Amino acid sequence: VVNGQDQSINVFNVKDYGAVANGQHNDTEAFDLAWREACEAEGEKKVRVPEGCYFVGPMTFQGPCNGSMMVEVKGLLLAPTNLSVYNPTQSPATWLEFRHLNNIHLYGDGVFDGQGHSAWSHPYIQRPYVTLTLTHSLGFRYVSNGTVRGVSLVNGKSLHLLIYECDNFIVDALTINSPADSPNTDGIHVAQSTDVVVANSTIGSGDDCIAFLEGAANVNVSNITCGPGHGISVGSLGSYLHEEDVVNLTISNCTFNGTDNGLRIKTWQSSPSISYASHFLFENISMSNISNPIIIDQQYCPLGNCNTTTPSKVKISCVQFRNIHGTYRNTVAIKLTCSKDYPCSDVELANINLEYIGKKKPEPNWCANVWGNSTGTVQPPPCI
Repeated sequence: VVNGQDQSINVFNVKDYGAVANGQHNDTEAFDLAWREACEAEGEKKVRVPEGCYFVGPMTFQGPCNGSMMVEVKGLLLAPTNLSVYNPTQSPATWLEFRHLNNIHLYGDGVFDGQGHSAWSHPYIQRPYVTLTLTHSLGFRYVSNGTVRGVSLVNGKSLHLLIYECDNFIVDALTINSPADSPNTDGIHVAQSTDVVVANSTIGSGDDCIAFLEGAANVNVSNITCGPGHGISVGSLGSYLHEEDVVNLTISNCTFNGTDNGLRIKTWQSSPSISYASHFLFENISMSNISNPIIIDQQYCPLGNCNTTTPSKVKISCVQFRNIHGTYRNTVAIKLTCSKDYPCSDVELANINLEYIGKKKPEPNWCANVWGNSTGTVQPPPCI
């Protein structure tokens, strides 16, 4: 070790491959060359992005590589603002994506700026619940043993971080920041992935801070500060045929500030097939000025075109809400609306203290088609 640097690591500095780092020159080719040489090299290796401003992408950091890969980002990365440069055949389009890798570690104090302001005013985006999906900022697909640590993701055109078909993946000390009114700028999506940890991060966005979609399993989330945004959500689930189950989620020691929702499970009103969502633990949660603190919504239908005679076929079970306190501003603190054909079962409310700070008269908690129990003090009074 010399001056704190491990000299055994082979470093591939993007500036050595032609990166100009002035925020205007397109540095994509330099990033691609550095990545490909590092990927093929023997031994320990690192792609380094030093201080500077890099206009880069879209691009894919493709594997498999010869051994593990490290990517150290110290600079500011800027996404293209021209939507036509993103691949229309890739669904969803992604600005920077890591794919088919084992042991990939992205870290540093750098910033990924999606320059979403260029897209949020798009006329299609201004329509409610449009089908157009804008570019995701950072994606990890088909990755085993990955980490993302320390970096910041700001102003995503839509979703900031996608974790898809990954296993043994850690997100730590991440900062995500987009305005509250930016459309569909979710913080993190976890889908079809197992053994995922998300910890010690601050997420503010115009949509869900974190969402768990089909196939998410064995996920542990802790020490997250969420706000602004729509809270932490399971779902929406039940919109596709033969969706994979969502199981074993733990959300603990999190803080919500001024979000629309707190903890939410949402499934579509009319699901095409049966699936399961079970074994969720939400505990030690602090909420401040939340619209809807605790929600199960199995009549989710944002487009208003669902078959209301067909209840959701997502079976929800073994859900625990424990040690949750704070303030809320809508009239109902806890609203659990489950499927009449597949009622929620084994739902627990334990030690909940939510204080109403709204201007209208508060209403009782609401439960429909729910089997479960309440223990300890639950305020407002429980409906199960």
